[in-house]
Amino acid sequence: MVEVFAMHLMPYMDMPEDFSENYETSWVTFPNSYYDPQKGHSFYNQFIEQLKLCADIGFDGVAVNEHHQNAYGNMPSPNLIAAILANLTQGMDTKIAILGNIIPLHDIPQRVAEEIAMLDVISGGRIISGFVRGVGAEYFSYRNVNPSDSKARFFEAHDLIKRAWTETGPFEFRGKYYDFPYVNIWPRPIQDPPPIWTPSAGSKDTVEFAAKHRYTYAMTALGKEDAIETFNLYRQLAEEKFGYRAQPSQLCWSTKVYVAETDEKARDEFESHVTSFFEQFFNSSLVLHFPPGYVKEEQLKKMMGSRASRTKRTMEQMFDDGNIVFGSPETVKKRLTELHQEMGFGVLNLSMHTGDMPHWKTVKSIDLFGRHVLPHIQKLGE
Repeated sequence: MVEVFAMHLMPYMDMPEDFSENYETSWVTFPNSYYDPQKGHSFYNQFIEQLKLCADIGFDGVAVNEHHQNAYGNMPSPNLIAAILANLTQGMDTKIAILGNIIPLHDIPQRVAEEIAMLDVISGGRIISGFVRGVGAEYFSYRNVNPSDSKARFFEAHDLIKRAWTETGPFEFRGKYYDFPYVNIWPRPIQDPPPIWTPSAGSKDTVEFAAKHRYTYAMTALGKEDAIETFNLYRQLAEEKFGYRAQPSQLCWSTKVYVAETDEKARDEFESHVTSFFEQFFNSSLVLHFPPGYVKEEQLKKMMGSRASRTKRTMEQMFDDGNIVFGSPETVKKRLTELHQEMGFGVLNLSMHTGDMPHWKTVKSIDLFGRHVLPHIQKLGE
């Protein structure tokens, strides 16, 4: 069985026509004078409607995440969106994944523990809690945290939050970064604890952390070959270092999908939005995205090489690498089946909206995918 989630970044889609000529990146330094709140109001409601449609049509879950001070992802508080989705999907089995909260940025991790517990209670135990370090640019938005300390803060915040969910309080927590005489969260979550996922772009430390705790590792941003290498590392660590056999449900693969009536129509309707994503939203500033101390040199080269190569690739090359999947329902079904056979993932996290894609295209693609592709994908691995 493969669980299929619908992920949304909720970007600000009305970008200036001369963006590429005047701005290096849509992160941190891109002026918020370009943000029109009335258009933002329309965008948010379209995006929420799209995720609700995915739940209605049979996706196993919907997913949101956290970013700050950019046009790429307008969810500085994904827990707010998760609360809306929890209400809209009451009475359904749809899981709500927050992929995730950037826990090193929180001076008080109990706030994350409390909010996730609230959401879990409100939703009836349907919350998945992703923990992330956040991309390097987040640490220019929140300069109270040294990027060099972010990984150590991540691990310590994780320990505090998990104990807050699973231990009755009050208890003391005395750490290097967090020191609290009383940890005693109200409410407590229904799930004991809520499932924890670790989204990452292939960091070996994060892979080992996920394997150690038997968390689902959610592969983001990199291509098929990098994902296969990373998933194999997880399997190897699980077996050789931690003494268990990793299950497909512990491996999550992410990609972008667009479905139309024919392959040719899908390419024509999808290409401009893939271009807008890579040229306007996902574009990188070395200075902002990789501050000193954030990643090791080896990982920096790998991530930058992947980003640079993808911006120069054709639609067909990105299709071959698994970064995007598009075509008729039959083509998309076939390609996702091939990727599953190559990687062995048990969770598929799909962006059904890309870049500046209009609402009607997203709804059409979701409908075609839900009716003609989703039932087949969910049966893979039975």
